[in-house]
Amino acid sequence: MKYKKLLFVIVAVVGALFLTAAAQETVTVVPVDKDGVQRVDMVGGGYFFKPNHIVVKVNVPVELKVTKESGFSLIPHDIAAKSPEAGIVFQESLSSTPKIIKFTPTQVGKYPLYCSKKAPFSKSHREKGMEGVIEVVP
Repeated sequence: MKYKKLLFVIVAVVGALFLTAAAQETVTVVPVDKDGVQRVDMVGGGYFFKPNHIVVKVNVPVELKVTKESGFSLIPHDIAAKSPEAGIVFQESLSSTPKIIKFTPTQVGKYPLYCSKKAPFSKSHREKGMEGVIEVVP
């Protein structure tokens, strides 16, 4: 009985540490390449995106290369953004094969990106922390 309680406490502490680490914001300021395109790599899975906050310039094309985290997972994830007022609209399933999402942000501001998946009788992946920000600057 003592060991069951100890095991429960250890699992709870490790889980809390994992969730705290997964929820940390990672900001990436995306440089403009010589060809005038802003390119950034993003990994998603396990209810996270990394980086989960990208900073891009307005009216400069963006290529967002997205992949699903390595390892075995049956849980489907995607990446979505629905901000047509800023020229940022996409929804792509994540897989181990990289996908390139192209858009040109047209308005300064902060716009959400997220996983739109949700299992029955469960919180959405977005509610579980699989979300981020596209920040568009002058």
